Amino acid sequence: MPAAGPRGPARGTTLSAVPLTPAVPPFRCAAAALERADDLAGSATHVAAFLLVEHHGPWGTAVLRDSRLDEEVRRHLSGIGAVRVLLARRHHRAHRGATYAVHVCFPHTQRLLRHEVADHRELLDLDVAALARGEEPPGWVPVTEPLYGVCTHGRHDACCAERGRPVAAALTAVRPAQTWEVSHVGGDRFAANVLVLPQGLYYGQVTPADAAGLADRHESGRLDLDRLRGRSSRPMHVQHAEVALRRHLDEDREAAVRVVRRDGELTEFVHGEDTWAVRVRRGEGEVEGRLTCGAARPGRVPVFEVLELQQVRG
Repeated sequence: MPAAGPRGPARGTTLSAVPLTPAVPPFRCAAAALERADDLAGSATHVAAFLLVEHHGPWGTAVLRDSRLDEEVRRHLSGIGAVRVLLARRHHRAHRGATYAVHVCFPHTQRLLRHEVADHRELLDLDVAALARGEEPPGWVPVTEPLYGVCTHGRHDACCAERGRPVAAALTAVRPAQTWEVSHVGGDRFAANVLVLPQGLYYGQVTPADAAGLADRHESGRLDLDRLRGRSSRPMHVQHAEVALRRHLDEDREAAVRVVRRDGELTEFVHGEDTWAVRVRRGEGEVEGRLTCGAARPGRVPVFEVLELQQVRG
């Protein structure tokens, strides 16, 4: 047999073909949720207030702990319970201004306020406990236009960046002053996630093609019921009850349905002259799946069951 030369087999030698194993694509929780047809309704994080702090990164896995904010500032903003702290940045834009924008939002009263700081250490003067009580910080300026926050926190979950950044780009193209990329908002499997303030509305599974229409619809006072995860000002079972009732009534006007009473699993809503009772129970479904890209093991997919939906007055 001819000897092999320094560059490979000698002339005349036949190599047998070695089949290549196709690369296995990485697991993505958002694709899995779409395949399972996970229900979005009732999945918004329940919070008293949002605090958005402009900080262009990098954003680590745990956004405050791993950020480059001053350690004292990180401690001050951490562990304030009902206040959701989000870092925010413009899409594809480094910070060039002399100040950083800070927003606080109270979804229950639909109030959004803005403040500018020259140094993040100025946030040490912010009474974060008062925010949790629903108290507005003095001197902050009310914002009259909606704010669109798109989760693009890829270090927390790959789906947030892969699906979120194209949506942030599409929204920035039509609402450049109102759109921010934000850190983890919850519900990675529903990426791309869009948070709309001051109402505190969560939308999931948004695509770039949906972005402009979602903003137009919102600003005309209408909801996208196919993508609505819920209102963050309400507990999850109430969120699900509202979406169930709206679908039953085919009602997407945001102001047309109001909560008037809550009693455990039961929520009463007013729609026009009519009062409706919706009873919802939250539980664990029979289907198991990895609910985040980084989940070590499958978990039960949460489900809601509508036990009662009926008109009680009107």
